[in-house]
Amino acid sequence: MAHTTRDREKLLRRIRRIRGQIEAIERTLGGDHECSDLLQQVAACRGALNGLMAELIEGHIQFHVLSPEGGKKSSRAKAADELVDVVRAYLK
Repeated sequence: MAHTTRDREKLLRRIRRIRGQIEAIERTLGGDHECSDLLQQVAACRGALNGLMAELIEGHIQFHVLSPEGGKKSSRAKAADELVDVVRAYLK
């Protein structure tokens, strides 16, 4: 998975932020907080995970599905960009 190797630091920073969000959920559950606080934190964490998933799917499509010699202007590249946009919209 060369795209994950290439983007390793960026992906690890995202994972660390998500870990912080999960730890905040744990702290909220352990404390005396409103239910709405917990729901908001879970929703934020889910959004962060969906963003990570979209990033990984985009990298997979760009690196493994598209042919490097096809070029950015090819019909396949345009279709891949459209697919990534749909995936990102779906995961929001």
